[in-house]
Amino acid sequence: MSKQHDRNRGRKKADDTIMNDDIRINELRVLGDDGEQFGIISKDEAMKIAEEKGLDLVLMSPDAKPPVAKIMDYGKHKYELEKKKKEARKNQKIIDVKEVKFSCKIAENDINYKVKHAREFLEKGKHVKLRVFLRGREMANPEWGVDVLNRVWPMLEDIGNLESKPSQEGRYINMYVTPQKK
Repeated sequence: MSKQHDRNRGRKKADDTIMNDDIRINELRVLGDDGEQFGIISKDEAMKIAEEKGLDLVLMSPDAKPPVAKIMDYGKHKYELEKKKKEARKNQKIIDVKEVKFSCKIAENDINYKVKHAREFLEKGKHVKLRVFLRGREMANPEWGVDVLNRVWPMLEDIGNLESKPSQEGRYINMYVTPQKK
């Protein structure tokens, strides 16, 4: 029995990969590590080939007819998958969304102050969610919140793109603005 086989025997795998002695199917379509096809052979025969090469027999698609197994170095395979995942995470862009809240009865100078902050966020490349909270009787007149956001938009349109027009979500009127591409 190979060292590789001994190490993986009886070990619980977190990714639920079925391999070596854990395979309970008698007839398998077996592929080699170098692309070689062994055809449909018994599990014992496939295990013998894997042991001779010092590799693992890994069940790739158990639902196929007949199930497909591959002779490979499972540790190396798992390492390659982790490496690909890490590379994909590194290339992923994280979108930062900042929120600026207004009220229906907001004064003009307060709007200017909050718009100044929204402009700073957009200049830093962050997305901005503008929200107007409707209190009490303001719920009966959501157009007041839309009016506030319609007063804000002209102050941001030179550096932002309107992603979504003012729309109501529960007690909030929301508008989403993204930075312009340079």
